[in-house]
Amino acid sequence: MKQRTDSLQERGLASALAVLDEEGVAGLTTRAVARRAEASVPAIYEVFGDKAGIVREVFFEGFRVLAERLEAVPATPDPLEGLRQLAEAFRRFILDHPVLAEVMFARPFADFDPSQEEIRAGLQVRKIFVTHARNAVNSGHLTGDPTDIALVFFTITEGLATAEKAHRLGNSPQSTNRRFRLGINTLITGFTQP
Repeated sequence: MKQRTDSLQERGLASALAVLDEEGVAGLTTRAVARRAEASVPAIYEVFGDKAGIVREVFFEGFRVLAERLEAVPATPDPLEGLRQLAEAFRRFILDHPVLAEVMFARPFADFDPSQEEIRAGLQVRKIFVTHARNAVNSGHLTGDPTDIALVFFTITEGLATAEKAHRLGNSPQSTNRRFRLGINTLITGFTQP
């Protein structure tokens, strides 16, 4: 029974991610997930509880995938370059998975209000940003509290990437790349001031 439930949970999550990717937030219904997973609506309810349970699993999966992507950023002896590469990896995640990023950061579902446990899903991502910021502070490249720097860096990067996805940073790859990098470099420069 557990094996069947685990299999349905995996299929249900994959189906929810596919529905979000193809149809956006408005298309994510329990019925759409069940249809895509080739399961009944009651079976999906049995595994996930309700629609909020589906969104909850998508939320967790998004942070798992993001942490994986950020952990894959290669080590560099220059901590500022490490921060730039981290920002670029986060940017790519948002551009590659815009609806998933929306679920994670904009929380567009009224019936899903993340609890403290769900908010902790982003802890690994936060640790990665704090580690990079701490390396830059410890090496004397940046000035300030590493946690403050990490949270500001995360938020600004997410905002720039979201603006880019909405074509608010420009319409050509050249202009969006230039402006994204300008924003990140300006942020880094701001934290180099004593």
